[in-house]
Amino acid sequence: MKILSVNAGSSSLKFRLFEMPAEEVLISGVFERIGIGESFYTIKLNKDKIKKEAILNNHEDAFKILVKELIENKVISSTDEIKAIGHRTVQGGEKYKQSVRIDESVINDMIKYSPLAPLHNPAAITGIKAAKNIFNSAEQVAVFDTSFHATMDKINYIYPVPYEWYTKYGVRKYGMHGTSHRFISKRINEILGKDNTKVITCHIGNGASISAILNGKCIDTSMGLTPNAGVMMGSRCGDIDCSIIPYIMKEANMTSEEIDNILNKKSGLLGVSGVSSDSRDIEKGIEEGNERCILAQKMFVRKIINYIAMYYVELKGADAIVFTAGIGENSISTRKQIMEGLDVLGIKLDENANNCRGEEKLISTKDSKIACYVIPTDEELMIARDTYELV
Repeated sequence: MKILSVNAGSSSLKFRLFEMPAEEVLISGVFERIGIGESFYTIKLNKDKIKKEAILNNHEDAFKILVKELIENKVISSTDEIKAIGHRTVQGGEKYKQSVRIDESVINDMIKYSPLAPLHNPAAITGIKAAKNIFNSAEQVAVFDTSFHATMDKINYIYPVPYEWYTKYGVRKYGMHGTSHRFISKRINEILGKDNTKVITCHIGNGASISAILNGKCIDTSMGLTPNAGVMMGSRCGDIDCSIIPYIMKEANMTSEEIDNILNKKSGLLGVSGVSSDSRDIEKGIEEGNERCILAQKMFVRKIINYIAMYYVELKGADAIVFTAGIGENSISTRKQIMEGLDVLGIKLDENANNCRGEEKLISTKDSKIACYVIPTDEELMIARDTYELV
């Protein structure tokens, strides 16, 4: 059965087509700059990478070109061969604790939850509607980032604010990156050869979140009501003193919308360094002796260490710590700094093993009290698995 995994952004569309249940990747790629001019797309097929310019006014244009490429490259003979499409969806509120088939009520709920994920849910809805128009015989499935974190107890997801904010307005910790944390949780349990595990998963990219996972279930996670909570990130501030917001609104004569934009898009590594939100640029700045890049990196590492330490205590130990996502999989120096900062827990870094990028590997020594791994995440595969099981 051919299953298409889709991750729609406001101006992008990532895709991967699987033959299930073999989990064979038939084709993958991404459409970029949709609706903003100078658009293009890249596809990977049979180890070849092809880049083409295209007029992409909307997501439907992207799906039309995708169909054309699939047929011309003989991946499919007609759209009827694609039986289902799984969509990455960020916010499912308290209602959606697992992936579901998409109907009008699901779309309406996604619209209702959009204020909690204003950059993500509307983009996903756009992708779903475009996919329905082009692949009208395929079933559509929503895979929610928040669903994996639905196993948290109230003690961890209720905020210490008036309880009515939760009951009336849904103010609580939801968590994000759940599809990635779930994939990593399953994979590390396979590696360890058991299900009764205590694992701390570190999804560290431009957006970053840490999760505490007990026996395959999330008991706590760093992101909160929105993705701008927890550790410092590429352009997001993470946890801060909330009184900073009214103070700066008054002192700088800013609106709440302007402050929110700055805290999400101009803070974190970018805000402190003044250079970039990209970890690679920060590392380059460090090599050049840029003091603010050095400070930004030290702060970034410290925030991650703090959450790992907190979850170690909450789990009452840990069988494994896993690094994943863009920085977690590829930044040798960031992993080294985090692990060295956790030496009090008996963690020992294997310098040679850690000299790797984008590959599954044990990077702690044999006598390390906690095993530390790099495991590349695969959200698209997780989406395909959920979609296949549902249809």
